[in-house]
Amino acid sequence: MKRPPSPHRPRALAPIARVAGLDYDVLDRLLGYALRRAQVGVFLAFHAATRGQDITPPRFTALVIVGANPGIGQSALGQVLGIARSGAMMLTDWMEARGLVERRRRPNDGRSWGVHLTPRGEKLLAAMKHSVVAQDRRRAAVLSAAERRELLRLLEKLAG
Repeated sequence: MKRPPSPHRPRALAPIARVAGLDYDVLDRLLGYALRRAQVGVFLAFHAATRGQDITPPRFTALVIVGANPGIGQSALGQVLGIARSGAMMLTDWMEARGLVERRRRPNDGRSWGVHLTPRGEKLLAAMKHSVVAQDRRRAAVLSAAERRELLRLLEKLAG
């Protein structure tokens, strides 16, 4: 019996190649089309870097943010991820169930909880960051350091 594809891995996602001899008409002038082609390539590189970890980009982002901001609240985590507090709570539950994070009462507010990495979460995150950064560097090797900085600056401007 064939297993259904995991919702956390790209199914039939493949790079969006340019086909020689085709006229791409307006697509060659659309920022969204160029961003999507680049995003698919980067997405596939991310999944290659995290293969076997059951980690999606939002989960990786959450772990990085919690690691860099010990004690962050779920509301702030939700804001970073662009999801509702309830979604951040579900994500925190997922990470907690796997022993990657723990909730601790905040010292100045006994009603709220902060999220912290566990030693297991720290170890997994360190390994994933190493792998993801290396894959990102390989993917961006077609750019000079100045081009990479400029691209990041421009993308941040568009996201702003």
